[in-house]
This record gives sequence, structure tokens and C-alpha cells, in this order.
Amino acid sequence: MEWLADPTAWAGLLTLIVLEIVLGIDNLVFIAILADKLPPSQRDRARIIGLSLALVMRLALLAAISWLATLTTPLFSVAGFSFSGRDLILLVGGLFLLFKATLELHERLEGSGHDSGNRKVEAGFWLVVTQIVLLDAVFSLDSVITAVGMVDELAIMMIAVIVAMAIMLLASKPLTRFVNAHPTVVVLCLSFLLMIGLSLVSDGLGFHIPKGYLYAAIGFSILIEAFNQTARRNAIRHAARRPLRARTADAILALLGGRRTSPGSDEASPAVPPSAFAEEERHMVSGVLTLADRSVRSIMTPRSEISWVDLTAGAHELRARILDTPHSYLPVCRRHFDDIAGVARAKDLLADLLETGSIDTSHLRAPIYVHESIPILDLMDVLRDSRGQLVLVTDEYGAVLGLVTPVDVLEAIAGDFPDEDEAPSIQLLAPGQWRMSGSADLRHVEQALDLSSGLAGTGYTSLAGFLLTRFAELPPVGAWLDHEGYRFTVSELDDNRISMVEVARLGDA
Repeated sequence: MEWLADPTAWAGLLTLIVLEIVLGIDNLVFIAILADKLPPSQRDRARIIGLSLALVMRLALLAAISWLATLTTPLFSVAGFSFSGRDLILLVGGLFLLFKATLELHERLEGSGHDSGNRKVEAGFWLVVTQIVLLDAVFSLDSVITAVGMVDELAIMMIAVIVAMAIMLLASKPLTRFVNAHPTVVVLCLSFLLMIGLSLVSDGLGFHIPKGYLYAAIGFSILIEAFNQTARRNAIRHAARRPLRARTADAILALLGGRRTSPGSDEASPAVPPSAFAEEERHMVSGVLTLADRSVRSIMTPRSEISWVDLTAGAHELRARILDTPHSYLPVCRRHFDDIAGVARAKDLLADLLETGSIDTSHLRAPIYVHESIPILDLMDVLRDSRGQLVLVTDEYGAVLGLVTPVDVLEAIAGDFPDEDEAPSIQLLAPGQWRMSGSADLRHVEQALDLSSGLAGTGYTSLAGFLLTRFAELPPVGAWLDHEGYRFTVSELDDNRISMVEVARLGDA
């Protein structure tokens, strides 16, 4: 043990430990990839068995240094190439490594999984252990030959191998966890194994590839992968700044084959066959997920379309007015809509007219008001408490902008449910041709036309609002606007608003 007092021996020991760890990384990576085939409960056992066998093999080979020396003696020659025992081991090991790495790459790229049945898992465990043993034999030979060339003392060689294997055993689990969590790293490691296999085959054939070239290529690839992982983490961190609900909605809409609410905000999702979900299902799910992002103005009945009852009108006019509307609840006003006395059911108003010839204001319900900025989810609570009564929407100055009922919320999800006195807001006249009301909800227009970009903007929620914003003035009848392959033509005006629009696909017009 005189080498204990020799600084040169200690320097050689440290150098050899580093080299043994470096030479063992490829073995460690391959063990991690093979262990991934097994159930989580068996991976640690396979890893420990694999590294223990590697340690035993390396110590046994070190103890048989004299036998290793004979492995370099040529055994036979073929076509001018002399093959020794070492050459044959390297050649067979390299070919096996090329075959196994190629097979693993094929499974990873093709996406084929591993069967996890009970009997097959047990057989797979020992198959994995056998593969680890074969690879250990090849990698151990390379490691031991390096140790023999570095130092002369057998004790130094064995200490270096034991220390290196202990460090690798401690690092094997974190490395396996990291490899399994990053699929791109697995592919990168398999490409390293292909390169190492090629190096072993070339060494077996007598063509030595300097290890510095291999390590330089591996180091450069690891650096690029580190940049890639950093960019990925930054992208995930940036996406996490968006609300969880918005990210979840985007992911579900992408899976359903619908347009995302925030294009480009998420990674590509797997393609869904067109027949997997019906168009109505996609529209309804999209309506539910985007409900919280919509304003009350986008679903309410505007003031100009509200049916109401004038208390000052005669009994005959009131009766005709009530019978002419299909609504069950009506606002009751005095002379004009801004002076609302209350809200009543149509059948109660008819009962008052039949009994007394006038409307009893004591039977009126107090109107419920909400501000236009109220979230729709909060509005649903108000509607639930109103027990079916309509709710009036006002602006910041108290002016009534419209009214909303539970049916309006349902229409925002499932599309129009037109009353008896109104036509659908969107009518398909012929393939590629539609007739749309100016008050049509822009979201329903987008769904009907399958537009890739949204029409909605700030300050408007209807088709008429979109056109007025583009024209910047009230357009005359016949004015048209082209947008994303569709022509929008104003066909009817009602006083100072666009009441009807003809839409045609330009390719079909």
C-alpha cells in the first residue's frame, strides 16, 4: 500500500474516478431507458441489479488483468482484418447496441407502448435484466481497459471503479426520473447510444475513432437540448400567467376541433377526426366555455325589440297587445318605456282586463335591474332568484338598454330559439348564402360561417354593430363589405339601424 503516500497515485485515482463516471454514463442512460419499460414498482430493483452486475463484472475483469492482456492477441484474419478477442467483444457489443437503440427509437417515434399484463411484466423484467447484463459486459470491458491504461496499481483501479459505481447508483434514480419526464431527452440519449455503438463497431474493425470527437458531439447536443428545455420552461411559465380557466377552455376547444379563444396561446393538441363530435356538440361546448367571457349586452334582447304594455292605453288595445305577443312576462309602463311601473305575467294582465277592464297596479311585480357590466355567471344567480321573471339591463346612467331572461342564456349556449312572432336571426337560403338579422349575435354568425378570426370587438356585439364599425356611418341599402371570403350586403334598414343583411360566400356568389 505504498501508493497511499504517493501524490501521483492520488491524482491518478481522482482522474480514473472521473473517467469511470464519464464512461459509465452511457451505461446508466441505457439502464434508465430499459427500466422505463417496467412498472414503477420494479424499476428501482432493475436499476440496482443492473449497476450491481456492472460493478461485479468490472471488479472480476480487473482481477483477471492477465487474461485481459491476452484479448489483444489476434485470433484470425478475414480480408486483411485481424480480429482479437477484444475486437470480437466490441464488434458484437456495438452491433447489439445499434440494434437495440434503433429498436427503441422506432418504438418512441412510432408511439407504440409496452404491454403491462401481469405475466408479460414478469417476463419483461428478466428480459430487461438480461439486456442490462449484456450491455454491462460491453461497457465494463471498455471501462476496465481504460483503467488498465491509466494506472498500474490494482487497488487503485478497484477503488476507482467502486467509487464511480457508488456515485452512479446514487445518481441513477434522479437521472431515470429526468429521462422519463422529458421524451426529447430519451431520443437524444438513444442517438448517443447509436453513436457509441458505431464507435464500438469501428474499434472492433480496427478503425479507432478518438473519444474526444464523440464527447464533443455529445456535449454540443446536450447544450442545445439544455437551451431547448429552458425555452420550454419559459413558454410554460408564460402560459401559466393566463388564467387556468382560459387555458383549460383553449385545450378543450382544440380537442373538440373548434377555434381557440386565444390563438397561439397553447401547444398543438392532437387532431380529432371530424366525426368524433357533431358540429352542434362543438358549438354547445364552446358556448359553455366562453360564457364567462361574454357581456350581458351580447345575449340580451335590445330595447328596440322589447314588447311592453302601456297602462294608459284602452282595454281593447291592451288586450290585443297582450294576445299579440308570445311572451309570458311583459314590462308594464306609463306612456313610454322609460317609465316602468312593474313586470307582470301576461295571464294576470288578461285576468285583470276580463274582471275589471283595467290593469290593477297592485298586482305588478317590482322590476329587477342589473348593470350591463355584470358577468353572465352572476346574472344566472339573479335569474335563478327571480323565479323566471325577466331582468332589465341598464347602463351607468340608469337608462334601460334591454332585458334578459333564462332563455337568452340558453340561446347563448345552444343557439337561437325564435319566438312565434320572430324569424330565426340566421337563415340558410342556399349553399353559401344566408339571410341574417342585424341583431344576430356575432358568435352565432362566426359559427354559421366558420370564420377563422372573430368578428366581435369593443362596443358592439351584433352583426349590425360590426358593419356600422366598418362603414363608420349608417350605410344605404345595397352597401356591401367583403371580409374573409364573405360578402355582407345591407338589404334592409329600419329607421337608423341595419335590420337585415345578406351574406354570400364569394366563391359561390
